[in-house]
Amino acid sequence: MDELETKMNTPLLYTERLILRRFTGEDLEALYRIYSDEEVNRFLPWFPVKTRREAELLFAEQYEKPYALPFGYRYAVCLKEDNLPVGYLHVGGADSFDFGYGLHRDFWHRGIITEAGRAVIDRLRQDGIPYITATHDVNNPKSGAVMKRLGMKYQYSYEEQWQPKNFLVTFRMYQLNLDERKDRVYTHYWDTSRVHFIEPGI
Repeated sequence: MDELETKMNTPLLYTERLILRRFTGEDLEALYRIYSDEEVNRFLPWFPVKTRREAELLFAEQYEKPYALPFGYRYAVCLKEDNLPVGYLHVGGADSFDFGYGLHRDFWHRGIITEAGRAVIDRLRQDGIPYITATHDVNNPKSGAVMKRLGMKYQYSYEEQWQPKNFLVTFRMYQLNLDERKDRVYTHYWDTSRVHFIEPGI
């Protein structure tokens, strides 16, 4: 058995087309391609990396350190044909259980994140995670469409001065409850934002 299958932190998963695994030091070139593309990172909460050295630092901070923890989900999304990362999918460990993802633009519009997301959600249910949340900029509705395809439901919208990019963003918050508490709504963003509202018809 692959040793990753024995680890609760980012356990190895397979789908019809994909391998979902940990990033390794051998993936630095793929990480650079994903995290350096300005269009891919336009709606994400960080600036694109500009050098391979920045990609190395990102790998150390965003992957190596979290992988040392006893529990977590920080996946490299890889095609089975070559096992090279084309994107990523993370689930945060804080009380939001934030579900985040990114995909290199060469692989957009192929249902890859939806396929990966369904596999990860199945694993989260198995592991007893009670719910997940996800947010997207109102100017990025395609991300909201992915959330809907994964079964997530719109809950509310709110404004946030986004850091480190330091501009005002209106976010839509989606949630999927994985346990029997179907009426649960994660209210932290609502409670901490001075401007929050529910948009009809979302």
